[in-house]
Amino acid sequence: MADLSIAFFSFLLLFFSLSLLFFLAFIVRPRPVKVPIKNRHVFISGGSSGIGLALAQQAASEGAKVSILARNTGRLEEAKESIRLSTGRDVAIFSADVRDYKAVKKAVEEAGPIDVLVCNQGVFVPQELETQDIEEIKFMIDVNLTGTFHLIKAALPGMKSRSNRGPGSIAIMSSQAGQVGIYGYTAYSASKFGLRGLAEALQQEVIGENIHVSLIFPPDTETPGFAEENKRRPKLTSILAASSGSMKADEVAKKALNGLKSGNFIVPCNFEGFFLSLATSGLSPQRSFLMAFIEVIAAGILRVVGLCFQWNWYGSIEKFLEERK
Repeated sequence: MADLSIAFFSFLLLFFSLSLLFFLAFIVRPRPVKVPIKNRHVFISGGSSGIGLALAQQAASEGAKVSILARNTGRLEEAKESIRLSTGRDVAIFSADVRDYKAVKKAVEEAGPIDVLVCNQGVFVPQELETQDIEEIKFMIDVNLTGTFHLIKAALPGMKSRSNRGPGSIAIMSSQAGQVGIYGYTAYSASKFGLRGLAEALQQEVIGENIHVSLIFPPDTETPGFAEENKRRPKLTSILAASSGSMKADEVAKKALNGLKSGNFIVPCNFEGFFLSLATSGLSPQRSFLMAFIEVIAAGILRVVGLCFQWNWYGSIEKFLEERK
C-alpha cells in the first residue's frame, strides 16, 4: 500500500509539473528572440572605462559597429585606441553629458540609427541620506535615471526607422542595489530601482517595433568608479554588501552582452544575482518558460530565504549600532 501511495504521489507531482510547464510555455510573453550583434550598430554610454569599455571591446570583437559616449574627450580617445589595439576595429566616439538632452540627441543623430543601445552610464556616492548633500543625490538621479530617459528618447526615432528592421535591443545597466535596498545606498538604490519601472513599461511600448529591453543587474564591479566608491563607503554598507562579492568589468560585460543577445529581460551577472533575480521577478516579463517554471516553483522558498537575509542584515545593524554606542 505504501508503495502505491508513493507511486501515486509521484505521478501527481509529475502531472502537475508537466501541466505547469505546458501552461507556462503557452502564456509567457514576449516570445523568445535572438538579437544579432555582428555588422550592427551598438551605441554604448559610459563607454570610456569600466563595464562600458569592456562591452565596447567585446561587441567590436564580435564584428559590431560600435559607438561610445562619455563626457571626457581625452578618456574617449584613450578608449578608442585601446579598442583598436585589442580588436583591430575603429569605434566612433561622442562627448556629451547624459544630463543634457540636447547634447545627447545631437550625438545620437550624428552616430546614425542604432540597433543596440546600451545605457551604461552611472555614478555612485554611498552615504547615509541624513548626511548626504542634496546636490549629490540629485546628481545620481540625474545621471543614472534621467540620463537613461534622455538616451532612450533620443535613440528611439532612429531605432524605429531603421531600414533593417531586425530585432533591436535597449539594454539598461541597473545594479543589484536596484533589486534590494542596502544601508548607505538610499539615493543610489532609488535611481536604480527607477530603471526597473522604466524598463518594464518601455518593453510594452516598443515590443511592436521589434525592440527588446534587457535590464542588467551587476554586483559590485572592479572599476575606477568602484575604487573611488570604497573610499567613502560607510563601514556598515561594506558589511551588508559583502555577501554578493564582486566581479571584474569584462566578466560583467560578457554576461550583459550574452543576456541582451538572448533578449532576456532580467540579466543577472553572478550566482547570487541569479537567486536575487528569482526572488524579485515579480511582474517582470519572462521569455523562457523554463525560467518561468523555476520562478514559480522557487517563489515561496526564496521568500523565506529573503526574510532570513533581512534577519541577518538587521541583526548586523543592531550589533553595529550597539558597538558604536
